[in-house]
Amino acid sequence: MMDAKHILRKVCAPFRRLVRNREGSATVEFVVFVPVFVFMFVSSFEVAVINIRQGMLDQALDKTVRELRLGTWPNPTPAIIKADLCGRTAGIIANCESQLMLELTPVPRDSWTVPAAGANCVDRGSTVEPTVSFNQGGENEMMIVRACLLIDPFFPGTKLALMLEENEGDGIALIATSGFVNEPILGEL
Repeated sequence: MMDAKHILRKVCAPFRRLVRNREGSATVEFVVFVPVFVFMFVSSFEVAVINIRQGMLDQALDKTVRELRLGTWPNPTPAIIKADLCGRTAGIIANCESQLMLELTPVPRDSWTVPAAGANCVDRGSTVEPTVSFNQGGENEMMIVRACLLIDPFFPGTKLALMLEENEGDGIALIATSGFVNEPILGEL
């Protein structure tokens, strides 16, 4: 009859060999570290794409505001300004016109109060667009132009993209602001 020590040795022998075996130890390191590096790469790429789109929106808004300030359009409407602004994004931003909300507001001279910090954005869950101020102002009046553009993340399931979205599926809001003073009409100088 076998004693308990002998039975325990026989049962544990395969496990001891498995613990002493060093084959596949690099696989453990690979499994532990590769997801971390992939997450860092994907997050870096996501931030880079967002920064490029933000830069394109800022530049397009500045150029469009210059045209607006100089009076290139006789009677500018939100649709005309949206079309011009989206045409200047060089195709980097998909569905620009449907995802863009513009706000044009005069700054009162008596208080010089600018509009509230939060810009109105497109509500993807609603079929009705929110009312935004689009007041062209008068001569020599300071104007603030804000553009809010919703973009979809490049890698939507990543932790970074989910942190950047205010509500899941709503997209990431890029906001650009510019200001100008309405030029006087030349005939009235």
